[in-house]
Amino acid sequence: MPYNYESELSKALGQLLKIETDYNVIIHIGEGPNFKEFHAHSNILRCRSEYFDKILSAENIEKKDGKYLIKKQNISPQDFNAILKYLYTSQIDITDKTGTELLNFMIVSNELMLKNLTKFIEDFIIENQQQFLQNDPIGIFQIIYYRKSLANLQEYCLDMICSEPEILFNSDKFTQLPAPLLEIILKRDDLNLEEIKIWENLIKWGLAQEQVLNQDISKWSKDDINIFKRVLYKFIPLIRFYDISSRDYFNKVKPYEKLLSKELRDDILKSHMIPEYKPIYTPRHSKNNINIDSVIINREHIVLFSNWIDKKENIKYINDIPYKFNLLYRASRDGNSAKEFHAKCDNMGATIVIIKTKNSNQIVGGYNPLQWDSSGIHKSTKDSFIFLLADRTNLQTAKVGYSNGDKYSIVCYSHTVPYFGYNNLYLENSSWICNPVKENNQYSYPELDGMRGTYDVDNYEVFQVMKQ
Repeated sequence: MPYNYESELSKALGQLLKIETDYNVIIHIGEGPNFKEFHAHSNILRCRSEYFDKILSAENIEKKDGKYLIKKQNISPQDFNAILKYLYTSQIDITDKTGTELLNFMIVSNELMLKNLTKFIEDFIIENQQQFLQNDPIGIFQIIYYRKSLANLQEYCLDMICSEPEILFNSDKFTQLPAPLLEIILKRDDLNLEEIKIWENLIKWGLAQEQVLNQDISKWSKDDINIFKRVLYKFIPLIRFYDISSRDYFNKVKPYEKLLSKELRDDILKSHMIPEYKPIYTPRHSKNNINIDSVIINREHIVLFSNWIDKKENIKYINDIPYKFNLLYRASRDGNSAKEFHAKCDNMGATIVIIKTKNSNQIVGGYNPLQWDSSGIHKSTKDSFIFLLADRTNLQTAKVGYSNGDKYSIVCYSHTVPYFGYNNLYLENSSWICNPVKENNQYSYPELDGMRGTYDVDNYEVFQVMKQ
């Protein structure tokens, strides 16, 4: 019969830590009112931690009353108490810690060269602290950047920033971002931002580094230009000037043209004046080649919709999107009629409908995980949803509501265009309407604040959603 000796050993070592019999190491942790003295055994510390093995092997290690003395002022007694228990018993409990506490604890673990524990906490943060990471990926990235062993968390923060670059560029922290970190971000091929916006933000960052410079470049002296050149010299080669339109180049880049080399200026001019000319450069592409043929949405929306489709709440997609979105129908292109909609969208499997409100940045729509047809029947599913973005340029305004699974989840009539729920969202003539009716004392989809009423449609698109 097998016996769990490990559990018995763990208990014994935990008891040894508690009663401190024959301890030969004194550890001073923290400082001031947050100071505590710990007692431990050198053999256990050296076996369990490469850091302590190096410290205790040093010939000049300090001693007190014949015992080794180690001082660590940058660690809290609370964190070290948990670390010491882990070293003796291999037991750790981090389930009740906040995101900030976990981050600090992981950094302490990393400093003490506890690779397995550090990896465990890193994975736990990525899997269970989504909101914490989303609240401040820039600050977290800055904290962990110089700790190379935390590569997974670094990559996660970078993916998040590149997927939703407004997190960085609209933040008060942007202009304080250290140059090496900005360089890393601008080198990324999946930075989801128009090139002219990248250029404008780079200028904003550069001016913040040299606050003595006049904001009006027309008033700069030759020395001012040279100063700004030195600030931006690493970043100029990272800008894809060829992806910037002639209009934007003339209005927003040309005023700073003296920052560019003559060779680069001539090449850009040639690319604008000679259509067949192919400059030698590396265009910015998404790592996963997420492209969307749309006049309403962009890659950021595809990431958002993919998470909604799979009902992602904890570990969300950022770059590894498992779906391909194929344009089936565009009202302005194919004709705004039920006949054209059904001709192009019936029996095509799962689809998502995107509707842009006229004279507004608002978009609404819905996901049909089944298929459209002209059967005249209602379909039941709990996987369909309707959504609203009050401002399509700001994903923070997004709201989504899933069907309760009633028979009106998806409504298929030959004379109607996309129809969700019992009047929860449908199109009629050149309007989209949300005027839900209760069936059995409930709506087919939850009411989304700001969605009820009748609105003029500017355009709408339907995409086939396929696994890839």
